[in-house]
Amino acid sequence: MSIALTYEETIEYLFRKTTNFEHQGTAGYKPGMDTMLRLDAHFGHPHRQFRCIHVAGTNGKGSVSHTLAAVLQASGYRVGLYTSPHLVDFQERIRVNGLPIPHDYVVRFVEQEREYFETLKPTFFEIVTAMCFKYFCEQQVEIAVVEVGLGGRFDSTNIIHPMLSVVTNISLDHTQLLGSTMAEIAWQKAGIIKPGVPCVVGEAVDATRPVFERVADEVGAPLVFAEDEPIVTDAEPLAGGIKYRLANGMELTGELQGACQVKNTNTILCAVEQLAHAGVFALDGDEPVNDFASLHSVLNEAFLHVTRTTGLMGRWQVVGTCPTVICDAGHNVGAWEYLGRQLESYPCRELHIVFGMMADKAVDNVLKLLPRRAHYYWTKADTHRAMNEEALMRTAAQQGLHGSCFPSVQEAFATAISQADASDLVFVGGSCYVVAEFLKSWNAGAGVEA
Repeated sequence: MSIALTYEETIEYLFRKTTNFEHQGTAGYKPGMDTMLRLDAHFGHPHRQFRCIHVAGTNGKGSVSHTLAAVLQASGYRVGLYTSPHLVDFQERIRVNGLPIPHDYVVRFVEQEREYFETLKPTFFEIVTAMCFKYFCEQQVEIAVVEVGLGGRFDSTNIIHPMLSVVTNISLDHTQLLGSTMAEIAWQKAGIIKPGVPCVVGEAVDATRPVFERVADEVGAPLVFAEDEPIVTDAEPLAGGIKYRLANGMELTGELQGACQVKNTNTILCAVEQLAHAGVFALDGDEPVNDFASLHSVLNEAFLHVTRTTGLMGRWQVVGTCPTVICDAGHNVGAWEYLGRQLESYPCRELHIVFGMMADKAVDNVLKLLPRRAHYYWTKADTHRAMNEEALMRTAAQQGLHGSCFPSVQEAFATAISQADASDLVFVGGSCYVVAEFLKSWNAGAGVEA
C-alpha cells in the first residue's frame, strides 16, 4: 500500500517521477497521442461532457485564453481554463470560474491513480491534462478554454473536438521539436484545426498563411484570418491599461498593458465574433446576440478585470512602485520584438533589467532585441535547463549589453532594487522560470523589503 503524500510531495512526485518537458527539456518531450488516448478512455472520456475552445500559437496563448475565459464568465457561463506552465503554484493550471483546482483534489487524484500511472508511464503533461478534463467534468463546466501545451498536432490536449480553434501567431521557438522553419511550426500548430470547426488565426505571414489554408481546406474547416478585417482600428495606452477603438465605433478598455496586447485583442475579438455567430452569447435569457454592440458591457467587464477574474500573471505585470517593478514571462524572439521596444521607450530615469534564459532558446537572437541603455543583472532560474549566468553575461557583452551576474533570481533582484532610484524601472524577465521565482519571493514578502 502506497504512503499518502502531502500536496507538496504530490507535485514533486509529478515532476520528478514522470517524463516532462519543463524540467528535462527536449529529452522530456514524447510526441504521439496513444498514451493520452488510453488515459482518456481510462477516465471515461470526460472532455466529451463540455464544450471547448482550443488555443494554440507561439506567443499570446495565455493572454488570449484567459481573456476568452473572462468573456465567457462575464456572459454567465461556468468556465474551465487550462493553461501552462504555472508561475507560483501548480494549481494555477486548472481553474473553474477563476478558482484554482483545490490542493486536496490534486492529491486524491494522484493517490488513487498512482499505480495505474506507474504501469502506463504517461508524461507529466498527459497526467495533468487527464486530471484537468476529469475535474472539469465533475465540476460541470459548460465551456472550457484549453491552451495547447506544446505545438498542437501531437499535444495531449488535441484529443478534444472544440467548437472553435484559435492559433494566435507563429514564430521560431522550440525549433528542436516543432521544426526549423515557420512553415513547419505552423503545420504542427495547425494540427488543432478540426473538420467543420471554425478556426481563427490571429497573425500570419507569407510562410504560414498557405499552411493554414491547406490544412483547413483538407479537413473542411472555416478559416478566418483576424488581420484581414481588423476589428481593432486604434489603440491608446492609458495609465493602467489600453483603450481600444473598434471598427463599429465602440470603445473598449483593457487592463493588460503589454504592447503585444493590441494584436492579441484583435484575435480575441475575432474569436468572440465567431462564438457570437454560433449563438454562444445570450443576454438576460433573450435570443442569442451576434454583434459587439450588444456585448459591450460583457466585453468591458472581461477586459477590465481579466487578471482578477482568471488569475492571469506575468504579462507586463506591475507589482511595485517607487521604483516601478514590472515582470513579463516573454521568453522568445516573438515576445521580445514587443518587449524590447516597450522597455526602450519606457519613461524612467534608469532602466534595470534582471534577466535569465533557458539554454535551449535562441539566446543570441533575443539579446539583439534588448535595450542598450539598461543596466543588466544576469541570472538563472533554479533548473538545469537554465543558461549559466556567467555565460549569459559573456554572450551579452559581445552585443554591447553590460551588467553583473548573480547565481539566483532573488540575489539579482535584491541588488537591482537596492541600486534603483524611485523614478527608475526594474524589469524582471527572459524566462517563465525567472518570473516564477521572482513572483514566489515577491509574494512571500522578500521583494517588498529588499
